[in-house]
Amino acid sequence: MPGALDGLRIIDLTRVLAGPVCTQTLGDLGADVIKIEQPGKGDETRNWGPPFLKNADGKDTSESAYYLAANRNKRSVTIDLATESEKIHALLANADVLIENFKAGGLEKYGLSYAQIKDRYPRLIYCSITGFGQNGPMADEPGYDFMIQGLSGFMSLSGPADGNPSKAAIAIVDYVTGQNAAVGILAALRARDTTGRGQHVDIALLDTSIAMMTNLAQYALTSGNNPPRVGNAHTTIVPYNAFAASDGWIILAIGNDGQFEKFCHFAGHPDIASDTRFKTNMDRVRHRDALTPLIAALVSEKTVSHWTSALPTHGVPCGPVNSMLDALALDQVKARHMVIEMTHPLSTVPVRLVGSPLKLSGTPVTYRHAPPTAGQHNDEVL
Repeated sequence: MPGALDGLRIIDLTRVLAGPVCTQTLGDLGADVIKIEQPGKGDETRNWGPPFLKNADGKDTSESAYYLAANRNKRSVTIDLATESEKIHALLANADVLIENFKAGGLEKYGLSYAQIKDRYPRLIYCSITGFGQNGPMADEPGYDFMIQGLSGFMSLSGPADGNPSKAAIAIVDYVTGQNAAVGILAALRARDTTGRGQHVDIALLDTSIAMMTNLAQYALTSGNNPPRVGNAHTTIVPYNAFAASDGWIILAIGNDGQFEKFCHFAGHPDIASDTRFKTNMDRVRHRDALTPLIAALVSEKTVSHWTSALPTHGVPCGPVNSMLDALALDQVKARHMVIEMTHPLSTVPVRLVGSPLKLSGTPVTYRHAPPTAGQHNDEVL
């Protein structure tokens, strides 16, 4: 069965995470993604380990878990942009999209900037992923996920309320930027269906991180004040937090007054729900310092299973704080095919990968190419 993007060719000049996430998404949907890598170097994330993929002898290969996470459904070709740019043009002659994450203006010296090639390939969608976009006083600066998390205000609101600011455990800005790039590319392709012309898709990490702040950014704009850092809690919903049970941690995500009343009755303390300080969410937000210790004390008396097995049946959102391995072993994760296996040229056993979250009934994602070795498809493509 053909994929939704079957027949589209993507020339991928990206590396690290944001760009590869974008092109992996497009590849999962059926596009032919040709990953261009520098001879002798390749995508630097190949070496970002351990852990690494093991070969037949059980020894580490050069393919890191980081690289494997974002590079399936691509064919790798090694081309030196400084001396072999004509090979890029040969590929562009039959391409629909070029995506790159060089610094703004970084491809001009190779004759491959958008301005330099847009007239030669008028139907080409050209997507640039940078730290700060193609204009503005910071446009020439490099962008790094960690620094963007700090610059955008993300870190100021992450971490314990009484502790240090904290980054996310993953490069979340890179990941969401990659998804935004995929959305922009798909929109540009749809516009091309009408106009017959390509365009420049300009995606920036800082823009993405600012937009990611959603209600917290709007909190600041509406109130004129910085939102408070509340750790695992919620700025405007209470109780909405992680609590320690007797043998682990649970999440309580109580979003309305009815759920709060049900929780209190199940916990054996309807008096808390009837307390005038906690009757409505507005009251609970104002008196969170009084309510939170009460909830914490109740939760700590019982096991994780006690809360997570019963509260959802009462209509109260509650779940465990799983380890990564526990999460990957969930029956629901298996049912959704979120862990897949693919044959890899460096391994005698299938490599396990995280699957695509995109579920389409008519044109489902397919897994055609394991994350390639550098230059694996030179002969096939060139």
